Amino acid sequence: MSGLSVGVDVGGTFTDLVAVAPSGAIVSFKVSSTPADQSEGVETAVRRLPPSEIPVASIIHGTTIVTNMLLERTGARVVLCATAGASDLLELRRQDRAALYDLSAHHPPALVPPALVVPVDERVSPDGVTRPLTPAAAADVAQRVTALAPDVVAVSLLHSYADPTHERELATAIRRALCTARDESDVGEGRDVVCSSDVLPEIREYERTATTVCEAYVRPGVGRYVARLASRLSAAGFPAPSVMASGGGTAPAEEAAKHGASLALSGPAGGVTGAAYIARTLGIDRALTIDIGGTSADVGLVLRGEPLLEVGGSVAGVPIALPRVLVETVSAGGGSLAWVDDGGALRVGPRSAGAHPGPVAFRRGGTQPTVTDAHIALGNIVSTHMSDGVALDIAGAIAAIDGLAARLNAPRDATASAIISIADAAMARALRRVSVERGVDPRECALIAFGGGGPLHACGLAERLDVRRVVVPPHAGVLSALGLAIAPRRYGAAASVMRQVDELTDDELVRITGSLAARATSAYAAGGGPATLRMKHTARSRYVGQGHELDVELDPPCDAACIGERFAVRHRERYGFTLDRPVEIVSMRCTASSAPGEVRLERNGSSVWLDGLLYDHGGRIDDTLRGPMPIGLPDATLLVASGWAARALPIGGWMLERRP
Repeated sequence: MSGLSVGVDVGGTFTDLVAVAPSGAIVSFKVSSTPADQSEGVETAVRRLPPSEIPVASIIHGTTIVTNMLLERTGARVVLCATAGASDLLELRRQDRAALYDLSAHHPPALVPPALVVPVDERVSPDGVTRPLTPAAAADVAQRVTALAPDVVAVSLLHSYADPTHERELATAIRRALCTARDESDVGEGRDVVCSSDVLPEIREYERTATTVCEAYVRPGVGRYVARLASRLSAAGFPAPSVMASGGGTAPAEEAAKHGASLALSGPAGGVTGAAYIARTLGIDRALTIDIGGTSADVGLVLRGEPLLEVGGSVAGVPIALPRVLVETVSAGGGSLAWVDDGGALRVGPRSAGAHPGPVAFRRGGTQPTVTDAHIALGNIVSTHMSDGVALDIAGAIAAIDGLAARLNAPRDATASAIISIADAAMARALRRVSVERGVDPRECALIAFGGGGPLHACGLAERLDVRRVVVPPHAGVLSALGLAIAPRRYGAAASVMRQVDELTDDELVRITGSLAARATSAYAAGGGPATLRMKHTARSRYVGQGHELDVELDPPCDAACIGERFAVRHRERYGFTLDRPVEIVSMRCTASSAPGEVRLERNGSSVWLDGLLYDHGGRIDDTLRGPMPIGLPDATLLVASGWAARALPIGGWMLERRP
């Protein structure tokens, strides 16, 4: 690294920045987020970097732009082309209920309404073409698509993972029709034709179609945002940014704009990446992670020192079947609003005070009590100021809690404690889901707590999960931005296989992995990544007849029989049993990535971190502190609960353990 590597993570309340120098030294701070235009807050943060002789070499950005578009339904106008007779996939979904026991609950509406779905007279089976796509049929579809005035066109035809010919022919006809219908200069970004065989060349028509539609829906907005951000940074004399993808790797903004769906978990992926780095540094093999911000909490899982990667999941009710760092988000954060429902019960979230007006204590016009206000009322937050110069209104926060307590006819402390307990319960449920449902016992894990609110809730969450060790890392309040700054650059390539292991020859395996490696390497080189790279091959495998798969790593290289053996091991680890059935490879993927960055983590080398502790404890370093005790940190607050002891770590931060 020849200059500063800068990570900028946009949260609901604050935008965090971490700059890592070639020596590994770290500079970090927070500024207020700008929800109306995230790029404004990013520019403000980068401009506040202290003067240095070391130039900024890279800016890696974690953004919520895709999540916001899906939540608010503010994406592009998409027209979907689907095989006739299978054009209702988005409406039919998987026919599962939105809520198992709530018959009034409904799934969110599809991103493309039925009126904007155009059926295509063609049919491909897994074995080949059964109804050809004629030029006349393609021209008719293109004409109907043009009449619907789309911003973007999504094409998802049956079994295109096996044969993408029809999709490509139709895409060519649609592009030609759009160019004819509009002035040539007017057909640019925002009028792409997105094919499912390019986005997700794998089985399962619903997931493939939903992911392709999501890509089309968000691509124009992502493109505009990254162009605006790049323009802002260029005008300020900084390099063009890269963007973190959901899979934990980064790519230049121009390239990332072409893969918008893969950015849905951009920011949270940076947090788990940073937590995994801390886990490796401390020699922790298994860890649960909790990143608590102003509007939400993100939980993840680290196994063998690496973030757990999975394929699938949904964001705002939209399935996105792309590789992602396992992250589950719950609407529980420092800005979550506490309120009383019609039945007189205390509720917390999912509504949030956000960045503006924020909690009552932020003096920005907030009137409803939040989780942050509850902590202040209990004396858990010892500082009188928050990041970005926010002076806390202690009296206002207490008055807001008192008003809620009066409605509940309960004491102040009991009301504030109940608010925090409700938030903890929601987060603990998410931590159980990401661990227990994957065959991981949370009692065998450490809990790495970060974000502005993570250290405040760490002990309470650990007690609910019976976890005995908690790590509050150095730079806890900005760890997601640190994860962005050191994240590797990564490119991937995937291909459908659909072959049983015992039918796949070693020569075929070499040919498939070689082709994928060449594609991933070519994309990596085109993106201008560092000369050295790491290759990783995975095979999505299952027992024949199963409806779900597991990823099996092929590195170091192994033969086809080895894939079956490794799958059996993974299956037993995950589900506790194996089956006497053939193993089938559904698809294979190759990723080419750079080595992750390195930072210098040492207690004596972080004077800001030490200052926050020394001033709180009489000017001396206490190796072990016993709760109950709040500790002011530079960018967060650590609450050591009763029955817990906190030990200062050589790398900075704290290790908390429950006392017997």
